[in-house]
Amino acid sequence: MPSRVYLDWNATTPLRPEARAAMLAAWELIGNPSSVHAEGREARRLVEDARAVLAAAVGALPRNVVFTSSGTEANTLALSPGLRRPSGEPARRLLVSAVEHPSVLAGGRFPPDDVGQIRVTRSGVVDLDHLRDLLAGGRPALVSIMAANNETGALQPVAEAARIVHEAGGLLHVDAIQALGKIPIEINAMGADLATFSAHKVGGPKGVGALIVAEGLTGLEPLLRGGGQELNRRAGTENVAGIAGFGAVMKAALQTLSEDAERMTSLRDRLANGIRAIAGATIFSDEVERLPNTVLFTARGLKAETAVIGFDLEGIAVSSGSACSSGKVQPSHVLSAMGYDPVVAQGAVRLSLGWSTEPDDINRALEAWRKLGNTLLRA
Repeated sequence: MPSRVYLDWNATTPLRPEARAAMLAAWELIGNPSSVHAEGREARRLVEDARAVLAAAVGALPRNVVFTSSGTEANTLALSPGLRRPSGEPARRLLVSAVEHPSVLAGGRFPPDDVGQIRVTRSGVVDLDHLRDLLAGGRPALVSIMAANNETGALQPVAEAARIVHEAGGLLHVDAIQALGKIPIEINAMGADLATFSAHKVGGPKGVGALIVAEGLTGLEPLLRGGGQELNRRAGTENVAGIAGFGAVMKAALQTLSEDAERMTSLRDRLANGIRAIAGATIFSDEVERLPNTVLFTARGLKAETAVIGFDLEGIAVSSGSACSSGKVQPSHVLSAMGYDPVVAQGAVRLSLGWSTEPDDINRALEAWRKLGNTLLRA
């Protein structure tokens, strides 16, 4: 029996060997990283080494990295009323793009009445004119725009949005979780005041995230209170092994970033062209710059749930979009925000690649789609 093909890397990635090795070594340590004895200092060293690696990878200072339990926690921590620059006013409302991850659309700790949505274009890119209109004459705002969409792969104009936001006296949060390890990330070039990341999207362990806070930003209220861990920004004993895995995987991912991106782009384009040639399939956000690994498609009459099951039976792991809906296949809020009707939004299937995806994996995925297209769309 042929091995299975994993094409759901945007949901989670296989654990890189470097992360596994770092975690196994960390599990041998007995010290609490907040203890002052030698055992505690050894555990602390692993945490601080990983903090330095992540900070260097995205152009930040280590003291501004806050480790969390997940990207969702990092996003919720970031979306805090009252954030401010030293010379600015505190943020009193939140504006999020309509295609954000559910953890951002939930609004963090802002009251629902203080949360607004920024429109996106038919291509799934933030409408910067609408952002300007929303910011004009209003209270200072925290704006949240993701670096790359987890469903379509569309890259967002984050740097341009940052200029608009800052000119209006606001702050910008960037959910860079899907972009990390796939494209270069430099938070100062993006103009981000806050940025969030997650280890398991880049080959690290599940259950570890990070928030990076710009130098001088104040007003960040902890979600978890108690001890003084993470410079009083997140109480609780750190997940030493998970954090060590995060640091190790960042080193590995950055070493081959350009090479992996080039190879994945070539495979992505061959996959997209092959899918499009069957049953008149549509590739979403195909006309804008996308992540090098993501293809979201549909065809007339396709039902995502049936297609995902069909691919699975053919030995191909794919998804219908975000993996944060408790296993339920639901209409894509991203496609709805892009102006597609519910029937189309219910038929979208996402294939996402990674560093170990091989040309034969693409061949098998296309063969599976030929079979499914001939059966599902004919029914």
